[in-house]
Amino acid sequence: MTDLTAENSVSASHKQNRSLFKVGERTRKRHASERRFRRLGLAAVIFGILALVGLMASILSNGLSSFNQTYVTIDVFLDPAKLDKNGNRDPADIQKITTFTVNPLIQAALKKTMEDRGIEVDGVNAKKAFEMISKEAPADVRRYVLADPGEIGKTVSFELLANGRIDGYYKGRVTMDSAALDRNVSPEQLLLADKLKQAGILQSRFNWSFLTAPDASDTRPEAAGLGVAILGSAYMMLIVLVLALPIGVAASIYLEEFAPRNRWTDLIEVNISNLAAVPSIVFGILGLAIFINFVGLPQSAPVVGGLVLTLMTLPTIIIATRAALKAVPPSIRDAALGIGASKMQAIFHHVLPLAAPGILTGTIIGLAQALGETAPLLLIGMVAFVREYPGAPPEGFFDPASALPVQVYNWTQRGDPAFVERASGAIIVLLVFLLLMNVIAVLLRRRFERRW
Repeated sequence: MTDLTAENSVSASHKQNRSLFKVGERTRKRHASERRFRRLGLAAVIFGILALVGLMASILSNGLSSFNQTYVTIDVFLDPAKLDKNGNRDPADIQKITTFTVNPLIQAALKKTMEDRGIEVDGVNAKKAFEMISKEAPADVRRYVLADPGEIGKTVSFELLANGRIDGYYKGRVTMDSAALDRNVSPEQLLLADKLKQAGILQSRFNWSFLTAPDASDTRPEAAGLGVAILGSAYMMLIVLVLALPIGVAASIYLEEFAPRNRWTDLIEVNISNLAAVPSIVFGILGLAIFINFVGLPQSAPVVGGLVLTLMTLPTIIIATRAALKAVPPSIRDAALGIGASKMQAIFHHVLPLAAPGILTGTIIGLAQALGETAPLLLIGMVAFVREYPGAPPEGFFDPASALPVQVYNWTQRGDPAFVERASGAIIVLLVFLLLMNVIAVLLRRRFERRW
């Protein structure tokens, strides 16, 4: 009886220790471990968000100013004695004028404007005042005269770019102290700029030419733009879309729906997965060896860049397309085959439309990845300085061009701080394009998505 009582008491004590209403030591440790994991996960998310915010703040603070530019508005007399000495307005003769011919006209116009407004600063003569205007200004006036020779002999109002140092002064990049140590600008010129700004001759406004103008030389950062780079990237993305989408989708359909399961198809699938992880610079070496050295296509041409990026994007599209095809329920195929459809009809009439959202999403993500690639484009020569816009397709595919990521790389290699600002502005433009492509991918997926 005593043993039975002791056994019952031990059993009761054991049940009491294992009560659902009392938290045991092991349960407390498990809950504490779960709380620590949640805190670590939350800390990781917060750290990632802060890093992203810091990165975006750095890019925006350095790059937003590139969308604003300082201009000098003056009335320039297009002197026939210098621009058309023969007086016959012959385009062939006018074509011979140079920027050195136009320089005195701009300098005289600025001097007259300052005299009429009573603006002067000790230590700044007409030549020093003219140095405050961009070296791109004479080229702008020359292009205006060549476009309309009938304007010769008239006084025309021009909005000319201010020098990069003057522009940087109003963006906080140049100060009076730094100007005292800079051979390209002086504190007296900055004082003159302030007086011109007060008189309304010098003003800052949105810089559309940053999005439309071509690149500029190292001495004219204020004139550098993204026009050629944007057009070159657009041409390359068009080539990638036209080639990578049908080839990738066709290869995916064959591998997923028609190919027999054997060691050869297994080898192909493994290689496709491996190609998706190959560094992009390897594709650049491949493009240099095949498309340029062997086929003989021109360097720095969108067609070569498009072909290289197509090879790089194909594995991504194939993997995404196969995943989308697998996501379609087998009952769809069985139902189509059960009512007499051929396998081809079942796939193209039923499976493929239902897999379209995933295919489109994978394609757009692949294009976004290709848009930001730099290394393969450097190897095929798209790092060249290009001033002329490529022509319309298809001839334009073979004309020299640049690309947005390569343009960013080029500007960061130049010494003038104004190019660093331009590079940050180009990064903002590139990020806007990438954001738009990802938003389109999300919208298309939600628009066509089917839930099973």
